[in-house]
Amino acid sequence: MRRIQAALAVALAAILGCSRGESLPKIGVSLLAKQDPFYQQLQAAMETAAQQNGFAIQFASADKSSQKQLGQVEDFVAQKVAAIVLCPVDSDAAAASVDAAKRAGVPVFTADIEAHSPDVVCHVASDNVAGGRAAAKALIAAMGEDGEVLVIDHPEVSSVQDRVRGFEDEISKHPKVKIVGKPPGGGDRSRSDRAMQDALHAHPNLRGVFGINDNTALGALTAVEAAKRPGIFIVGYDADPEARAAIARGSALVADVVQFPEKIGEETVRAVARHRRGEALPKRMPVDVGVVDAKSLSGSKGSSK
Repeated sequence: MRRIQAALAVALAAILGCSRGESLPKIGVSLLAKQDPFYQQLQAAMETAAQQNGFAIQFASADKSSQKQLGQVEDFVAQKVAAIVLCPVDSDAAAASVDAAKRAGVPVFTADIEAHSPDVVCHVASDNVAGGRAAAKALIAAMGEDGEVLVIDHPEVSSVQDRVRGFEDEISKHPKVKIVGKPPGGGDRSRSDRAMQDALHAHPNLRGVFGINDNTALGALTAVEAAKRPGIFIVGYDADPEARAAIARGSALVADVVQFPEKIGEETVRAVARHRRGEALPKRMPVDVGVVDAKSLSGSKGSSK
């Protein structure tokens, strides 16, 4: 009898727990790619912030497919979520997702990557223009005030456009440093490896490389090490563990701009909560970035932040 009563109590608690969870307003989140360490950290922070702010939260991964992301937004709309957070695959294509949500009366927020739509309530991301400037400064510090520089680009993404704009702005202050190309790498390691191989053949005097994320920078590093080309310095963006390890071992990857995805995730959920309370929000909420190099990694004994 006691066993039956205990079982009934457990079942009732589960039902009540589910009921409470289902009664919470839900945030639907479409990530760019769940396998990326950046988005894993972003997701973890959003989950914690959702609990703290009284939300249920559901994640989906677009896996770098704009069409898949649009379908995820349509699914969230059908579920009548309280808000949608997008990490857009393509900043232009994401406007269709924002429009679909708006027609259904669901507010859309963006995190990390901007959507080119005036209907986004608030965009929370790293200050990528400042990050691009920081990358240029780190590259100049490593290679000096003279030489040819390559940017391995991914122009479909607004955050990358900001990074490259900041990088170019800072490089323009150094008249003997010349950007000789901006081949697309798609944010992908193998594609960036191939782009770097081509650049090494086309530019025998190349001195510096800016990789717009760590997949890009590590792809470039693979090509440089395979070609055994000394005197080339690479700066990346994100400071993922593999990139930090490459910096620490003294490779051609000499520095990385570090983002704080935990802060971005936390602030995005807070923005949703503030909006639901009727507070006015800025259209953009920038989050500061930093820089890691061999010296800082040695001083922090390889800590993640």
